[in-house]
This record gives sequence, structure tokens and C-alpha cells, in this order.
Amino acid sequence: MSTMPHTFFLPRYVHLTSGCMARPHRTVIEKVIPYQEKVLRDEVPDAPSHAIENFRIAAGESSGEFQGMVFQDSDVAKWLEATAYSLMVRPDPDLERRADEVISLIGKAQLPDGYLNTYFILTDIEKRWTNLAECHELYCAGHMLEAAIAYFQATGKRELLDIMLRFVDHIDSRFGPEEGKLKGYPGHQEIELALLKLYELTGEKRHLDLASFFIEERGRQPHYFEWEWEKRGRTSFWPRFRELGHEYSQSHIPVREQREAVGHAVRAMYMYTALADLARITGDTLLWETAQALWKDVTRRKMYLTGGIGASAFGESFSIAYDLPNDRAYNETCASIGLFFWASRMLRKEIDAEYSDVMELALYNGILSGMSLDGSRFFYVNPLEVWPEACRHREDLRHVMTTRQKWFGCACCPPNLARLLASIGGYYYSRSGSSLFVHFYGSSNLTIEDWGVTVEQETEYPWDGEVKLSVIAREPREFTLSLRIPGWCNDFSLEMNGEAYTSTPERGYVAIRRTWNGRDTVRLRLSMPVMKIYASPAVRENVGKIALKRGPVIYCLEEVDNGKDLQALAIKRDSSPVARYESSLLGGLTTITAEGVRLTADDSAAPYHTTPPTRSPAYLVFIPYYAWNNRGEGEMRVWIREE
Repeated sequence: MSTMPHTFFLPRYVHLTSGCMARPHRTVIEKVIPYQEKVLRDEVPDAPSHAIENFRIAAGESSGEFQGMVFQDSDVAKWLEATAYSLMVRPDPDLERRADEVISLIGKAQLPDGYLNTYFILTDIEKRWTNLAECHELYCAGHMLEAAIAYFQATGKRELLDIMLRFVDHIDSRFGPEEGKLKGYPGHQEIELALLKLYELTGEKRHLDLASFFIEERGRQPHYFEWEWEKRGRTSFWPRFRELGHEYSQSHIPVREQREAVGHAVRAMYMYTALADLARITGDTLLWETAQALWKDVTRRKMYLTGGIGASAFGESFSIAYDLPNDRAYNETCASIGLFFWASRMLRKEIDAEYSDVMELALYNGILSGMSLDGSRFFYVNPLEVWPEACRHREDLRHVMTTRQKWFGCACCPPNLARLLASIGGYYYSRSGSSLFVHFYGSSNLTIEDWGVTVEQETEYPWDGEVKLSVIAREPREFTLSLRIPGWCNDFSLEMNGEAYTSTPERGYVAIRRTWNGRDTVRLRLSMPVMKIYASPAVRENVGKIALKRGPVIYCLEEVDNGKDLQALAIKRDSSPVARYESSLLGGLTTITAEGVRLTADDSAAPYHTTPPTRSPAYLVFIPYYAWNNRGEGEMRVWIREE
């Protein structure tokens, strides 16, 4: 398999036509982006934001004080980025006009020297750049830079891009290895990956150099965060921040020496994303080895079955290997989104289904679970087991919301979901030289203008494993079409224009090399049985339990289908689970049913007995994990005892 870098298509070239992923994509465009705009404009009761108002005050168009988190600007940035992707796939002059108005405000808020951050502009400009460890200036800059690039690609308009180029110039004048510049780097990584995007847009090496500096300087001695802490009089912005240590921001040792994922999971994901990009762009083999080592640590020792990462609520952080509790799991939605981004960059460097499998796993489970089916409510954390009564009373479960929320004081996740799901079509396909790769399956149309080729994909995936691809070439065109064979699929078949086609997967992809002409049809059939998943005994909470998976989708039990006390249920070892598509349930999805048992004690309220509980037959109903909590509050669990 070629290790040449691959390029994904901009979302404008991929139209999702129907199916499981097209629904949340459409929901984001039609409902979520407008809803989030109203939140940012403070037009939704009980969901205060003040984010746009902060820019209005900084621009001199309103009066008042800064409100919100120190990183409140990033909510606006991510909404603008999501809006850009929405405009790519569905032009909307009114939405574009409103976005332009927000961009104009941002420009008016920018200081003459290029600096842009409403928190410091409105509170104390003299304190800017004095607390990189805690105050998110470079993080906000990175998100606004990503938005600027996306908006330029969507509309051709340069206003936001020019604003951010001035800000990047300001940052470049302040930070770097040169004499007289600060040797600092962001406490929350993000600007690194944005600068690498900017480099690929502009080709200006100084943007690459600045991104490289932020990565290479991190964790070196003398430690910058210690230096700035001393310089500002040993004061901290966040209570208990010093308790987290430098592992929290992955600055405990130089990046090239890191082999274990530690600290804040989202920070780690954004840094690893930039690390993979930098290795691809520069060809630095040692950086790539670092990225691969970290990948193995995360995906083989610290990742949940759902693609969730960051088990610990304290510091929203990774725990030790195999410490993957179900009810206390943090699994921030942003962390799974970050994992998706990182995997996509690893895939750009090197085509291997190991990366696209993780993208798909996170997407269909730990990411989609972060938003209600109607797009109006959101989860910040995504545990694998919920007992609502305990969550309301236990301190160690206080982070677990038992229902999705309209918004959050720290609202990083909703706009992050919006920008990913609005752009999701752009991850379905990539190309390199004369090769076209299909990474995701879902009904869609891809247009490759310079090839004169259109690819039409028809499928009910992930509920059905049959995929039909029609390749329409205006003129004869020779290229290789490579299709991902997911790691969960143990059997597949392939047809080319009605004839059986044999190809051996290489790194999880089967290749068809031919001259395509007119309309050619490829049919891929992926076996999709219900699978019982067993955890390693090292995962202590899941010993003696199983989970169900079909295709890329992880399943769970929910109280609404199975009654209370889900912990009292067990699945029979000899049970043969049955999958059935139900078009009228939760927008249409496949459920799994199985034979099980329910344990009951005698009528005594005593917690302990000298006789075993009574076993009675139970009919178990499993739904996709992402769809839970769309029918009211109740218990949920992914892992169930097997007996």
C-alpha cells in the first residue's frame, strides 16, 4: 500500500444523499447551526453565552463587561467553521450574511497590533501572554484560524483570513527561538494544527516554522510554564491548577520523548493531530515514530469500546492503562472528536484501515452519542453505564449528566460536534496520485472535477453490509479504486460489473486497478453478524461481561426497553442474538434482541442473603449506544454479564 500522503476532498465535493450519517449531517445544517447561532447571540432562554456580545463590546458597539469562560471566543470560532462547511454543501445567502456580520465584529475588535482575544481586551490587556498555561489565548487563536481557512475555502472571502493573518503575524513576532522572543507554547494545544493548515494553504514556511516551534519547545527545560508562573508572582487563574502537574498539558517532557498518553485528553488529541501532520509535511521519521507509539498506547490500552477516551473526570484526563470504568467514565465528546481528527491525519500520512476503523468507531458511537437525534441537546461526557439516582447523589458521579443539556457554561462540545458533522462528507474519500480511496460507507455522491469522474454510492450501511458504487467517467480514465474492509468484517465479496472480483486486502483496503469508462458498477458485500465482545481481564470492571457490536455500531441496554435494575440482567452464553431493522424507532435503526435472565431476591430489603437470587427468563433489547437517552431519562449500560 502506498505511503504517499493523501488528500481528503473538501465537503463541497461530497454530497450525502441518505442514510444513517446523512441524518445528523442534515440536522446540523438545518437545525444545530441556526440553534447555536441563537445561543451565541443570547436568544435561547436558560442557555447564556455572551460570546458574540463580548466581540460587540470589544468592537465598541456595545457596553458592558466580559462574560463567560476565558476561552469563550472559541465558541464563535467553531460556529463559524461549522457555518463554512454548511455553506460548502448547501449555499445559504442569509446565513452567509449573518456570518459576515459576525466576522465584521471580529475585525473591529482586533487591536491595531493584530492581537485578538476578547477576554484580555476587555479585562486587562497588560496581562496578555502572561499565562499561556491556563488562559487559552493561543487555543482561541487556533480555532479562529481554522474558521478563517474554512470560510475562505467556502466563500472565497478573505476578511476573516486577513484578520487572522494579522494575528498570526503578531504571534510570530512574540514567539519563537530567536533572541528577544518568548519561548512559550500553548497550555491547550490547537494553534499548532491550525498553523499547519495555514502553511498548506499559503505555502509560507514561517507558518510551518512557528507550528514546529510550538511542538518542539514543549516540555523543554527550563520549563516555560514554571518561568511565567514565577514572573507573574506565582498566581494561578484556575483553582487547583498546579495540582494537575505538567502531564496535564503534555509538557512534562519534550514531545519527541513521549510514548505514553497522559493528561487532558482533548489537549493530547490536538497535539497528536499536529504531530502527525508535521511528520507528514516534513518527512520527519522520528516524529512519525512518536505519533505511532502514542497511537498504540491510546487505541490499545486507553480507549473505550465506543471510541471514548479520557477515563478520569479529574483533569478530564487519561488514566493508567486498562483503567476504563463504565459509570465514572468521562469520555468527553470533544475527546472523541479529537481522536477522529488525529486518526484522519495518521491516515493522510499512511493509508491503513487501523486509522479509518478508529475514525468510524468514534464517529458512530462516542461522537454521535454527544447529540440528541433532533440536534437540540448535548452530552459533554459519555459514560458506558448510567444509574440516574446514583448520579444525583454521588460526588464521584457528579460529572455524569443523566440527560442531554441545552447548552453548557463550558460549551466546547456542541460547536465541535457541529463543525465535524457539517464537514463529515469530506472524510469519506481521499486520493493520492492515481488512486482513489473509499474510507466510509454511506449513500453519497463524489465529484472529482479534474478527473471528469463521479462516484455514486448507494447503501443502507451501517445497518446493511451491501454497498453499490457506480463510477461514471466522462472519458476513459485509469486509476485505482481502493475500498476499506473494516477490521470487524471477517468475510466479504466483491463484484465488478456483475463479475466476481478477487483482491487481497492490503492494510485493510482492496484495490481495483482499471480503466474506467462510462458507468462501471462495483458491489461490495461486508458480512455483518452480531458479535459478542469480551474485554481483556486487565479491564477490571468488565470481567465476566460482554458487549454487543454489529458492524461499527456498539449496542447498549436501556431502561425504557428492559425495565429498571439493568445490573440484574444477564445474557445467556448460548443465546443467538437477532438483529432487526426497525424503521419507526428513533429515526430508523437496527436493534438486537437476545435471550437472557433476570436476577431477583426475596422481598426482604436486606442487601445480603444466604440463598442465591431467583433466575427468571428475560427478553433483552439492545439499541445503538449513540441513540440512548432519546426517549427520556433512565438507566443504561453497554456491558452485561454472561452466564
